Amino acid sequence: MTAIALSAHRPIGPRLIRAEILKLVTRRGLMIASLVLTVGATWATFAILAVLHATDPTHHKLIGGLSHFDDGMYSLTQLATVAAVLIGATVGAGDLAGGFFRNLVVTGRPRWSLFTARIPGGLVVLLPITALAYATMAALCQVVPGTAGTPSIRLMIESGLWLELYVSAMFLLALGLSSLLGSRATTLGILAGLQLLVTPLVQGLHNPGVGAEAVLGLALWRMAPKEILNGAPAGHLPMSMAAAVSVFVIWMLLALGLGAWRTITRDA
Repeated sequence: MTAIALSAHRPIGPRLIRAEILKLVTRRGLMIASLVLTVGATWATFAILAVLHATDPTHHKLIGGLSHFDDGMYSLTQLATVAAVLIGATVGAGDLAGGFFRNLVVTGRPRWSLFTARIPGGLVVLLPITALAYATMAALCQVVPGTAGTPSIRLMIESGLWLELYVSAMFLLALGLSSLLGSRATTLGILAGLQLLVTPLVQGLHNPGVGAEAVLGLALWRMAPKEILNGAPAGHLPMSMAAAVSVFVIWMLLALGLGAWRTITRDA
């Protein structure tokens, strides 16, 4: 217990963070999948819309404008979440699955530092990818005003910051859960079901019942700019901003706390 307490006060070494970044960027499959889910999907969506408009302009509007921005934000949020979970699960369970965890432990590095270094290491990889995809979508939505005009600068800034918050939360959730379970595949299955099935289902209910406010996805959407909620099933929960922030903080503390605890106590 004394060793754990002392290690918790040691600063995270930049070498550990760089090592985490390097482990991620050298995984070609992971990087390609993340880029395809975010940047690639954004370009593909707008390319399809452009082709549809060119072939049938009566029934398909021009790309761009506020309406496509709303729809694009919802789609990008879902796809970027998958990329965030992929990266988070890989960071949390990659060393254990690859048999490197024992080697890291025997070097004498504090386990607390090994866990905490994964947070900035993963975010440094995830956030620029998400930002690139979002910047692409926001720029394309400025091409044609549309019937409702183009999104304002304020809306684009607020939406971009909220998107980064959303994917960061999903990354941290995946990191904590995969560190706790020690399995990348199990983490992907659980969070994919939670994000793609449970959250949209609860969002679509008119009377979701007691306890629905505890769903992380609902709390995160409550923090979104009101202008983009037209592109998402926001639900009908009477949740205050304070409650949404509280749910977010509790989920993050729980996920990271359990993940850190398991990393510290796991047999090498």
